[in-house]
Amino acid sequence: MSKNKKNATETPVDKNLSDRQYYFNREFSWLEFNRRVLSEGLDPRTPLLERLKFLGIFSSNLDEYFMVRVAVLKKQIEAEVHKLTPDGRTPQEQLDGINQRLLPIVSLQHQFFEETLRPELGKNGIYILNYIDLKKEQKTYLQNYFEEHIFPVLTPLAIDASHPFPYLSNLSFNLAVMLKNPETQEDLLARIKVPKILPRFLPLPEKLQIQENIQAPNWIGVPLEQVIAHNLGSLFPGMDIQEYHLFRITRDADLAVQEDEGDDLLLAIQKELRKQRIGGTVVRMEINPTMPSKLKKILMEKLELSEKDVYTVDGLLDLKDLMSFLGLPLPNLKDPSWTSTMPQRLRHHGDDIGAADINNKNRIDFFAAIREKDLLVHHPYHSFASTVQGFITQAAHDPNVLAIKMTLYRTSGDSPIVNALIAGAENGKQVAALVELKARFDEENNIQWARKLEQSGVHVVYGLAGLKTHTKVVMVVRQEEGHIRRYVHIGTGNYNPKTAKLYTDLGLLSCRPELGADLADLFNFLTGYSRQQSYRKLLVAPVNMRDRFIKLIRREIENCKDGDTGRIVAKMNSLVDSEIIANLYAASQAGVKIDLIIRGICCLRPGLKDMSENIKVVSIIGRYLEHSRIFYFHNKGKEEVYIGSADWMPRNLDRRVEAITPVEDPDLTKELQEILGILLSDNRQAWDLQADGQYIQRRPSDNSPELGSHKILMETVAHS
Repeated sequence: MSKNKKNATETPVDKNLSDRQYYFNREFSWLEFNRRVLSEGLDPRTPLLERLKFLGIFSSNLDEYFMVRVAVLKKQIEAEVHKLTPDGRTPQEQLDGINQRLLPIVSLQHQFFEETLRPELGKNGIYILNYIDLKKEQKTYLQNYFEEHIFPVLTPLAIDASHPFPYLSNLSFNLAVMLKNPETQEDLLARIKVPKILPRFLPLPEKLQIQENIQAPNWIGVPLEQVIAHNLGSLFPGMDIQEYHLFRITRDADLAVQEDEGDDLLLAIQKELRKQRIGGTVVRMEINPTMPSKLKKILMEKLELSEKDVYTVDGLLDLKDLMSFLGLPLPNLKDPSWTSTMPQRLRHHGDDIGAADINNKNRIDFFAAIREKDLLVHHPYHSFASTVQGFITQAAHDPNVLAIKMTLYRTSGDSPIVNALIAGAENGKQVAALVELKARFDEENNIQWARKLEQSGVHVVYGLAGLKTHTKVVMVVRQEEGHIRRYVHIGTGNYNPKTAKLYTDLGLLSCRPELGADLADLFNFLTGYSRQQSYRKLLVAPVNMRDRFIKLIRREIENCKDGDTGRIVAKMNSLVDSEIIANLYAASQAGVKIDLIIRGICCLRPGLKDMSENIKVVSIIGRYLEHSRIFYFHNKGKEEVYIGSADWMPRNLDRRVEAITPVEDPDLTKELQEILGILLSDNRQAWDLQADGQYIQRRPSDNSPELGSHKILMETVAHS
């Protein structure tokens, strides 16, 4: 499969559209996205425990950002890469800008937790106490708990001339302990790793939860690191403990797999994972302000860090562990519970008995439902288990099914999808799975599933050299009354039942012959030697997707020039590709009205006079992670709507295998337009991007109702 970018680059756009002033920096735009995530935690309208969740997501996002994006910039600087970004910045300028922008945001997060959320938790019976403030009997309990449960797990490591500086694993939480030998008066230094296998926050038993000014507590406890710190005498008997200081490090965790033609990709990634465990370069250290400059200097020297790599946090480190409090049985402090439902049309084809019950004869007949009409599923509003999972499970056990082919990018640890594929192979069907081993941070999990699938007789392909297979597709081949029919699922999200409850994603179930033929060609490329250069209906990257999208944009331009209406609405995770952006600018100049729903990174500058004044950009951050991709083109009233796995980013258009499908059923195109309309009318979770790069959150005007898109969609599905 070759990249067909030539025609797209020949599309005429004004040369000045590539000027640096018209582009936001990708890295800085991501920081603005994470600021919006944090804002959900700061917003008093968000239930209390959900606010903790958003603070935790903010921290988790930052970890990944440093492990990948900051690490890449550091590598570029080390390699003396001087290539400028579309907004005209060098790697060093970006790194400096990240530090400058991030410091106040991180400070805000921790200050807000300590000064606002921690007291608010106390008002609701949740007390994260400091060890030093505990009563004697409470300390005695924790001392005993330390000796029995914590002490055996800890390994204090000396740091001196005969003990080299220890290896610090990625995202490790550590205590640097400063000691003195009372006999020699020698100053000593040791490191203790706070174990991840123990809970970060240790609760006190109910009988010890009595505390002054505390009534009817729901949870009382202390951070694990404080219990360790206040029981250091057990680890260093005979030594005088001078002081201790907490610190946390982040390492480069981006795999660098060399995909030479002769390499075995599976072995190459396993080797790289072993190297990753040994450790990449340290890219960040988090400390408390009480750490003395001498100790800070030692750590910076040993870890090869500069001053800008050190982030000082006044309060608890690693706030992503706050998400554990969502497990408390306090529904009044969380979002209202929501149970996904089955699409109404499926209810007419059997009983909702769950995807796992394969022996019940009254189960949903997915094949009959799809033959009747294309079906659109919208997660998490529609149940993943009762739709996509049920479809694949039925295919695995249907005696008329001959073959199942699918791509697996990410899936859950106890994946019912993988189990269904194994069952299909055991039932004598031809089952093929493209398992993408290069799915970032899921490489090890995918290797395990690939091995299990192979052992069960599934034909497993490990992705393609130079291309990451990101598309989300399934094809089921079925024998029906003397002929073969192909059933397909083309989606925007991973085949993962866990994330399907948290991410908004769309999927099309169809048996249209053209889609089946296109997927057959695509799978032949993924598993064999096909070099397919054209597709009947699908937009496939890196073959025709870039060119087709640009032609769709240019068509709206021509329609405007002919005196007709030009209209584009596009929803995706990120908009980065400068060529697509330049064509959107050209469309805006021609009078095309453009609405972009971009959850995360957006490098396009909206609202610039005579440039992008017809473009509006909105980001929606809320209860669910907006993950679906929808592309609408007015086309002189003959509206075209597409869904699929790709964002408008260079990696999606040029370096990944992606698939976008048209949705041609009029009822389904109307449904997708209604979804876009609900999102665009949101005045609770929506943020409008300004021409200067700032995002302003929408607020309901006086006497107007609050319109939260996630809430509206839940209510819409519940009453359908």
